[in-house]
Amino acid sequence: MPMPFYVSPEQLMRDKADYARKGIARGRSVVALEYVDGILFVAPNASSTLYKISEIYDRIAFAGVGKFNEFEQLRIGGIRLVDIKGYSYSREDVTAKGLANAYSQSLGSIFTSEVKPFECEILVGAVGDRTEDNELFHILYDGSVADRSGWVAMGGASDRLLTELEQRYPEGYPGSAPDLSAALHISLDTLQTVEERELEGSGLEVAVLDRTRGRRKFRRLRGEALEELLTS
Repeated sequence: MPMPFYVSPEQLMRDKADYARKGIARGRSVVALEYVDGILFVAPNASSTLYKISEIYDRIAFAGVGKFNEFEQLRIGGIRLVDIKGYSYSREDVTAKGLANAYSQSLGSIFTSEVKPFECEILVGAVGDRTEDNELFHILYDGSVADRSGWVAMGGASDRLLTELEQRYPEGYPGSAPDLSAALHISLDTLQTVEERELEGSGLEVAVLDRTRGRRKFRRLRGEALEELLTS
C-alpha cells in the first residue's frame, strides 16, 4: 500500500505565501499619500480602461496590486456588499473598517482553505472630515490587515517605496500634510527612484478622495488637470 503524500501545515503555509508574493511582485506598485484635502492614489498604469484604483462608495476608494482578475473580483464583491448595507440601513453605516474586515475574512479563508491563494494585495481608503480622520487599511494576500497613516505602498517593491516615502514625506503628520501638487510629486519621484525610469502622465493612473467635494469624494485626475499638477 503506497504511503499517502504529506506536507506539514507550516510548510504548506510557507509555500502558499511564497507563491502569492511572487505573483504580486510581477505587477506594478501603488502608492497612496494623505494630503491636506484628502488621499491621493498613484500607480504606473498604461491602460486607460483596466483600473487599479476605483471608487467603492461615497468616501471610500479601493486599490489593488497583483493579479488583475483577482483583485477586480474583490472590488466588485466589495461594491455589492456596501451597496446592500447602505440601502438596508443608511449610508453612514458603510465604513472602510467594515469593508476591510470583510476583505480580510475573504482573503484569509481563501488562503487557508483553497489550493491556490489570491496573488494580490488591496488597499481600502476613506477620507474623513479632517486629516486625522482619514483611514487607510492595507490587506495582504493571507487576510492580514494593517492600519496605516500618512502613506502606504503596495507591490513587489513596497519595502523600497516605503523607505523612500519615509524620507520624502513631510515630518509632523497630520499638521504638515502636503498639498495635492506636492503629494503628487512626492509619489512620482518615489516611483521613479524605485523603478529607475521616468514616468509621464500618460503612463500614470491618478485618483483622489477629495473631502471638499460633495457626497461622492472620488475623482480621477487625467488629461489637462493631471498635466497641470505635474508641471506646477
